[in-house]
Amino acid sequence: MWKKRKNSNCEGTEQLRRIKEGNRMKMVFMGTPDYAARALEAIWKAGHEISAVVTQPDKPKGRGKELQMSPVKQFAVSHDIPVFQPVRIKKPEAVEQLKTYEADIFVVAAFGQILSREILDMPRFGCVNIHASLLPKYRGAAPIQRAIINGEEKTGITIMQMDTGIDTGDMLFKTEVAITPEDTYASLHDKLAEAGAALIVPALSAIEKGEAVPEPQDDSESCYAGMIDKSMGQIDFTRPAAETARLIRGLNPWPSAYTSYKGKTLKIWEASSCGEDAQGEPGSVEKADREALYINTGDGILKVTQLQLEGKKRMQVKDFLLGCRIEKGEMLGC
Repeated sequence: MWKKRKNSNCEGTEQLRRIKEGNRMKMVFMGTPDYAARALEAIWKAGHEISAVVTQPDKPKGRGKELQMSPVKQFAVSHDIPVFQPVRIKKPEAVEQLKTYEADIFVVAAFGQILSREILDMPRFGCVNIHASLLPKYRGAAPIQRAIINGEEKTGITIMQMDTGIDTGDMLFKTEVAITPEDTYASLHDKLAEAGAALIVPALSAIEKGEAVPEPQDDSESCYAGMIDKSMGQIDFTRPAAETARLIRGLNPWPSAYTSYKGKTLKIWEASSCGEDAQGEPGSVEKADREALYINTGDGILKVTQLQLEGKKRMQVKDFLLGCRIEKGEMLGC
């Protein structure tokens, strides 16, 4: 069982002060993971009245399968914000519950359920989504991973007016975020979460004042970022080294990129294209030194610096090689 943490008098007084200063738009926030929780915190700090937080039901996790709250619920509970956790947001009883909040706007960030037209039309300012891409590119569930895997040099946040399509609504505000050669899904996720939190507050102010200018999306420039599954992580060494390195970064930490070695799964956590031409069959070890494993691919050599053999912990290659001797010509993925 969880218990509510009572806000300190100082914290409550600060919230009242912010509301009195003019940030009074009443809203419902819909979201589930950490990406959404950071936006929720920013909105709360800005003094908006949050009538309720809508998040996914608690899910069992860990070996004990104990129910765990989502990051969004954790924040809401710790700040005494009412929480609503419908299994299906489109059910009549869920829709009726949303009506009771009498919100001016619904703010959505990685909620995990599709909203019906009835829900979209409920608040006077409609529903806005904090989407983790520069729309119309990378509509869909996995824009962060796909941007890395596809070799994009930049991505960003789009605050969009939601409609019944999947991320097809009019764009209201954008901010760009650079993708570095070292970025993983985890690191880029954190950058975008912070960017989204920073953008939503002035965006809400502009929406409330009638200053937001909707911009329709150009469907001809769109692409879809479909959901990620574990099968995507299987490395095909006939592909170019640079492409494989992006796959590894885009799937770190989940679901991770993997191959096999002597019948065991070998996860590869860190790798890069070293810029050298392949000298052998794709998947064969070209060399191993104290810093890395060098694997031949269909185009170039992949330099692997961090990995994890089945049953072992994640480690740097130099530590891995202390207990496992790998010779030139040995094959991965067989």
